[in-house]
Amino acid sequence: MRIKLSLNSAEPQPILPINYQYPLSSAIYKILQNADAQYSAFLHEKGYGKGFKLFTFSDIKCPFQIVADRLILLSNRIEITVCFHLPKAAETFIKGLFLSQQIDIADRKSKTSFIVEQVESLASPLDSLSNDDEVDILFRSLSPLVCGLKNDKGQYAFLSPEDTRFEEMLFKNWEEKCKAVFEKEEVANLMADPLIQVLFFKNPPKSRLITIKAGTAAETKIRGFINFEINIKGKVEAIQLLLNSGIGLYNAQGMGCVEIVAP
Repeated sequence: MRIKLSLNSAEPQPILPINYQYPLSSAIYKILQNADAQYSAFLHEKGYGKGFKLFTFSDIKCPFQIVADRLILLSNRIEITVCFHLPKAAETFIKGLFLSQQIDIADRKSKTSFIVEQVESLASPLDSLSNDDEVDILFRSLSPLVCGLKNDKGQYAFLSPEDTRFEEMLFKNWEEKCKAVFEKEEVANLMADPLIQVLFFKNPPKSRLITIKAGTAAETKIRGFINFEINIKGKVEAIQLLLNSGIGLYNAQGMGCVEIVAP
């Protein structure tokens, strides 16, 4: 399930931290936690709390200027695509949960408040297909894609799409997501013969360093990449999981959000 949020700020030129992903993630998750107890239990059973927070979001869409560690927005209106791995039946509930909510994007230096003025459902060409259908999909990123290989200390060495291990580690992460959501027998069926292939443009992929929890003792730096596409072959249900929850690592921090270029 994918929705587009249109947000407005009362400030004519809102100011955001350049590393806005963590505060935005916290604001989205806070809204989700406001769901009633029964629905919160459902979210937990389907993946929340199992090591994966099965949602992701795009980069903010708005013209801006960078001044030091701030983004000076050139409009008081921004758009964000937010994706959840939830059934279609949850769509009305989720849309109502976000509409008219206040979203604060803040750190120690600045704070800007936005009101969600519009929530639009985004259709997918996969919606009309059966879960067991085999498809060949081309994705492009709406936010940096993070892929990593853990070292002996449990820390990630972040991989470029040009690294020969990149596709393998994306596949392993996809498999782990499936294990967190589906039954063992389903995973074996879904991951029987999938394929992930990175496709490059004329210009090489671009790197972006993102800081999570900037300025705190828990500060973490992650490296993501943009400016490439990913061709994925597999069963609809497994590919829907990637479309709705993100590809690669740190999805709940706004990494690996993708859209379909061509079915």
